[in-house]
Amino acid sequence: MSRALRILLAVVVFFGGVMSLWAAETTQLTRGTAITDPDVLRKLDEHDVLTISRLLWPERNANFPLTNDLLFSWLPQLKQIPAAIDAEIDRYVAQQKTAWPTETIGVGEGFDVQLFDRANLKSRDTRFVLAGIVNRMDRAYVSEESCGEIRLIYRLARFEAKPDGSKTATRLPMTFNLVLKARDPRQADGIGKPVSCAEVARRWLDNGDWQGLIGSGFYPYETMLDRIETNIQISIAPKSALHDFRSDYLLKVFKYNATTKTFEESTLENQIDRDRIVADDALRSDFRAWLLAPENLREFDRGTVLIPEKFLAKAAVVPTPAGLDASVMQPEFGLMQGEGRSDPVFTDNDVVGALKQAAAQGELQNIRSVAGFQRRLNDVTCAGCHQTRGIGGFHFPGVDWLADKPSNSTIVPASPHFIGDQVRRRDILAAFAAGKRPDFSRGFASRPQTRGSAELVGTEYQDGWGAHCSLQNAGSGTRDESFTSWSCATGLTCQAAAASRRIGMCFIKTR
Repeated sequence: MSRALRILLAVVVFFGGVMSLWAAETTQLTRGTAITDPDVLRKLDEHDVLTISRLLWPERNANFPLTNDLLFSWLPQLKQIPAAIDAEIDRYVAQQKTAWPTETIGVGEGFDVQLFDRANLKSRDTRFVLAGIVNRMDRAYVSEESCGEIRLIYRLARFEAKPDGSKTATRLPMTFNLVLKARDPRQADGIGKPVSCAEVARRWLDNGDWQGLIGSGFYPYETMLDRIETNIQISIAPKSALHDFRSDYLLKVFKYNATTKTFEESTLENQIDRDRIVADDALRSDFRAWLLAPENLREFDRGTVLIPEKFLAKAAVVPTPAGLDASVMQPEFGLMQGEGRSDPVFTDNDVVGALKQAAAQGELQNIRSVAGFQRRLNDVTCAGCHQTRGIGGFHFPGVDWLADKPSNSTIVPASPHFIGDQVRRRDILAAFAAGKRPDFSRGFASRPQTRGSAELVGTEYQDGWGAHCSLQNAGSGTRDESFTSWSCATGLTCQAAAASRRIGMCFIKTR
């Protein structure tokens, strides 16, 4: 058991209660897969148990969370992060000025494009508060030895003093995700037996009973560190004569280097560097050949593909809202035939031929058409996924335990995509717990993979009001083969949203 989880048990005992892993209406859907109980998160944060500073500096004597002016200056592991974010924001501002030369951009409401205030990353009045803990053992296919990941998600908040001496807190649009490996292979339980993936999964499914995993020996906690992911709402642009309302999000990843003991700027998993690929003939040819190879295309279909780093970007700007059909705002746009380029990376014939070869090795699960390939090419990226059924550009904005009376918008800690995926994630945990090899596959980001469960039937997460669905083709009157199961619940019908041609939304029939 990691040092963090040992501390977690200690705080539960200290507060004299059994932890609940869920809250409110997300209780059933997130059971065993996420910790979203506001009271638990508050205690873990305010008592400096699972703060960023405690996890990265466990021997620190003080027992209070560090504000941002101290966090990035006192913790050498984080020293590269502010500078890397600054550089990305500078690039973003330069690009915006080139694209929209008549619009002003800066911090504050007086600008046409209102920019994220990066001073919040250096302020003594701001800090990152624990907003949720998420089990991602469904990602064990990346590294089976580590059994997947545990993610501690923090939300940036500003604290201001009130006349009576108390403080008021305002959540700011940035999340900081500390990703830990779910286990260390050298980890042992109380009797010296190596801890298995099955044991880790059982403890999560048993509502957080960590005690059986805690051993008497100490193992090197540093080996659990994997990476940090940041997500910043970098700008808001109200609707104008030049464009519709837009909100852009900046995604960055910093991998932990055990040699230098720092988190270093890294590529984003599967974030295709579209512009670089399109501009480089050799890279474009290599990417096409690699992705269309039958073994890679089959993993692409399953959603478990790991695209080589040479094709990936080190940052992603995610424009929202992006709509349901392919557009220039989506990360894959320009790679497929019919997307404005005379020399696309993938022609329809390329895709059809490759799908036929891949299907000869066994039936494909999701991609059965060019449209399915195009959709997967988009939603396999970080940016494309965050554009799909998110809350703005967030999938987990987090639990708002800071507010005494949170609004409806902050009661819900996660997006429809996140909530809908819990059935699949819990099924994988159950397989681990039973000693079976899990099925790590996933469907498209627009529709959850239900795995035979009826838990989501009739809800917005699957086929209820507002769910994504498949429109009939205007000519044939049939649905695209990749989306034939995307129907609506009884009483609802799939209707076009905006200019969408293939994907609609479920609404009442009289609409």
